[in-house]
Amino acid sequence: MSPRAARRSHAERTAETRARVMEAVIESIAEVGYPRTTAAEIARRAGVTWGAAQHHFGDKDGILMAVLEESFEHFADRLAEGPGEGASLAERVAHFVDRSWEHFESPRYRSTFQILINLPRDLEPFWQGGMLDAWARLWSRHFPESARSRRRSLDLMHYTISVLSGLAATRILEGPGARPRASELGYLKDTLARELAAAR
Repeated sequence: MSPRAARRSHAERTAETRARVMEAVIESIAEVGYPRTTAAEIARRAGVTWGAAQHHFGDKDGILMAVLEESFEHFADRLAEGPGEGASLAERVAHFVDRSWEHFESPRYRSTFQILINLPRDLEPFWQGGMLDAWARLWSRHFPESARSRRRSLDLMHYTISVLSGLAATRILEGPGARPRASELGYLKDTLARELAAAR
């Protein structure tokens, strides 16, 4: 293959740089925490200058927002792979909870969680509103029966988010020796299956 044929396009180089910067943020927060994830640390881990990072994201807040968006897109992609047509309610609930927990217990979520609790005040309403809208779309796709009662559907969705994020926070606090959460996830599945069945 000739050198000319092997050259990457500008779009490919841009996508690679953006991915390296965002991965550097996730790794840094997971390893040294949010306060020590400075502009210099991000640039060092990504192997780029801070000027290059700014060129692609604008500033540190821009990078953090991009990481949050990418994290949720990754989560949505995992849930997009449904349990299959004709799956029972119990199977859909199990799939939704298990796939969600894979995300919530991951290093990616541990990093995005720290970003979320440190978001600047002016960005909180924008991000929270967008995230809840995206959650609602995923929820209604998996559980169309919940559409009969919007209030009940929102309550169950918020309950699910609260349980998963609470379990994830507990896992973070427990550190490397954290125990599995099979029992608590089982309780969540039982509750959702019962409440969604009642909504039919």
